[in-house]
Amino acid sequence: MDFPMFHLDWLNDRFLIAMIAIIHVLINHGIAVGFVPYITWLEQKGVKNSKPDEITNLQWDAVAEKMMKVAFIITTTVGAMTGVGIWFSAALVSPASIGSLIRVFYWAWFTEWTIFVTEVVLIMVYYLTWKNSNRSLQAKLKHIRFGWYLSVFSWFTMAIIVAILGFMMDPGNWNTQHSFINGFTNPIYLPQLLFRTPTAMIVAGTFGYFLVFIFTKRGSDLRTKTILTTAKWVLFWTPLSILGAIYYYKAMPAAMRDNMSTAVGTIEFQQYYNLLKYIILGATASVFLIALFGVIKPSKVKWYMVVIPTIMAFSFLGIFERVREFIRKPYVIGGYMYSNLLRKEDYPLFQRDGILKYATYNSTPEITESNKIEAGKNVFMLSCSRCHTTQGINSITYVFERMYGSFNKPLDESAMAAYIPNMHNGRTFMPPFPGNQKEAEALAAYIKFLQQSHETLDGAQTSGVVINPLNNMDAAIQQKLATHTNDTIKTAQK
Repeated sequence: MDFPMFHLDWLNDRFLIAMIAIIHVLINHGIAVGFVPYITWLEQKGVKNSKPDEITNLQWDAVAEKMMKVAFIITTTVGAMTGVGIWFSAALVSPASIGSLIRVFYWAWFTEWTIFVTEVVLIMVYYLTWKNSNRSLQAKLKHIRFGWYLSVFSWFTMAIIVAILGFMMDPGNWNTQHSFINGFTNPIYLPQLLFRTPTAMIVAGTFGYFLVFIFTKRGSDLRTKTILTTAKWVLFWTPLSILGAIYYYKAMPAAMRDNMSTAVGTIEFQQYYNLLKYIILGATASVFLIALFGVIKPSKVKWYMVVIPTIMAFSFLGIFERVREFIRKPYVIGGYMYSNLLRKEDYPLFQRDGILKYATYNSTPEITESNKIEAGKNVFMLSCSRCHTTQGINSITYVFERMYGSFNKPLDESAMAAYIPNMHNGRTFMPPFPGNQKEAEALAAYIKFLQQSHETLDGAQTSGVVINPLNNMDAAIQQKLATHTNDTIKTAQK
């Protein structure tokens, strides 16, 4: 309500965040949080398994360094850019929710930023000093300690962010007791952390499994030993990930579990949801089986056997992020702010007077016959555009055409206007309509206009902004003068 509305009508605003966030999570979890301790463990194994006259097994150490080089390049380029990209896209698409989260978790984010800076320094020290660390055993052991320090700091950044993600899903008693501690220790925090940590280690292990075949020679004893070590890593974390997933699932509120079938794909996808559960189980089993095979017959593992489990592991993590983002709907912050960025406690006021009256950036504070389409456009932008487009992904016209079977005929305005205020009863993942009946009618008129005109909707970044004439300085002065006049009259009457 208080921010100009950025909008990408061809893409869908939340899809913009989702693309960047999923890539960042794959890198952050699979390569930063999970891969660094895996590499450090490999480096430590090289020292442990070296000959008495060696500082480390140089062949083994060279493989670990090459694998770390891949992680270093990815995390410091794509990982860093997508981290900034999340902030940039979220601030554009969802400024009200980001503002609320900053107010609640200011010190948590400040701490996370400080830890992140330390993490950046450590990853540079760890990778760039690798070759020099082989000059003495003391230097090598110090280098390994830096690896473990980096692992801990990487995990701490995730541990802080997971608290905020859990808060967005279920703030717990924060809605009644607004304190940082209540927000941080939300009901989903620990279950989600206990699931994400071993899952990150598994994804890292499968990625390492794949890299082994790139950096070792076919049939070599080095490849066999590295496969065996990596397979043990994956097997160790797999049962912990499964237990964490069960704990996490049971900690979710029932409403979120009910959203699960739609969250994985789309409404049309619900009929295939049961099949997808078996696919996920198959993906998990493939990772486990290739790890088990690597322990039993490491010399028999071929590169093509590892490709599918690696893809499956990263895909599973991506699907998990998609599901986590969706199942908290109709909220962006559970019980506090709906996904349209309107606070739950403000709804009675909006539904009585309409949202247009109170929106800062709005050209139609009052609806007339002459501005009805424009008013409907403003209602759509304020209450629908965070999740819907006009003609692009998740198009509002397509939704109603599918609902009413009106692909080849005009939509019924009166039917839509009657349905809109009650749509959340059938679609529990949607927020209640925030406006009054006149605004529902204007929105229905605008949707019908979109169907007939195929017009697209420009965001504030393209069309600019119009200040609500009821909220500008002149209106404030007139309101102040009117209040002063009324007070003067009442005083005189007394």
